[in-house]
Amino acid sequence: MLPCCCWIQPLPLLAGLVLCVAFQAGGEPCPANCLCPDPHTVDCSSLGLTSLPDSIPLDVRRLLLADNLIERIPADFLVLYSDLVYLDLRNNSLSAIELGTFVTSSRLVFLDLGCNNLTEIPAGTFGGSHSLIKLRLGSNPYLSMVSKDAFSGLTALRELELERNALYGLQVAAVSQLPSLRVLRLEGNPWVCNCNFSNLFTWLTKNSDKLPSENCAVIFTVKGTDNRVTSKGQGQAGTLFDVNISKKRSGERKRQKRPSVPLSLSEGFELLCAVELHSVLLLVQK
Repeated sequence: MLPCCCWIQPLPLLAGLVLCVAFQAGGEPCPANCLCPDPHTVDCSSLGLTSLPDSIPLDVRRLLLADNLIERIPADFLVLYSDLVYLDLRNNSLSAIELGTFVTSSRLVFLDLGCNNLTEIPAGTFGGSHSLIKLRLGSNPYLSMVSKDAFSGLTALRELELERNALYGLQVAAVSQLPSLRVLRLEGNPWVCNCNFSNLFTWLTKNSDKLPSENCAVIFTVKGTDNRVTSKGQGQAGTLFDVNISKKRSGERKRQKRPSVPLSLSEGFELLCAVELHSVLLLVQK
């Protein structure tokens, strides 16, 4: 609820005049229908907005715009809000991030762009957000491309969420250049199992000490079968794989399965890359 500042001004003909004006605690008016619970927070969530609200105080630090229908963020929108540290835009209708949008967001530490309609994350998208610690990009059902330089310069980034998107591949360079990364979520993507994917998996296992996980598994579904290849253990180097791939003999309807064979990490991928695979699910959970 907005505070009400009142003044009593004695006048010759009146005993007193009470002036009561609703302002944000910092002195600037709060945007229409929004809430300003403290001097540096503006909450415009769940208002059915189709565009960014007007008259946002210039000294805002926490801007909450979740659960609206916002389709676009102008490239120059954040230029005036140099103090912004927390921006929540989850569950809107954003389909793209204009180049240069975050160039001036040097103090931003939290950014949520999850549950939108983003299709790609181009190179240099977050170029100016050097202080960013947590970045949420999950649950964008059309997000199928992330440039290897999409997160370039995010040296402070500790948590990156890319789960439940439409990613079929991810270049190792996109995450290997993040020295502070501690949490990486990739589950729920339609990964295509090929030799390029093995580079990402190898990097994840080599950096398992930086990315602690209680459960790390790779599940491969072979096209036309229900069999899987799963890793056991905590995703450490040298993990053994249970390989159980079924093939149909010509003229037969029954599947011929071969027994599980323990393989090293590299041997497992050599075998997998020689088989036509339909999808991959990589689980890396904190």
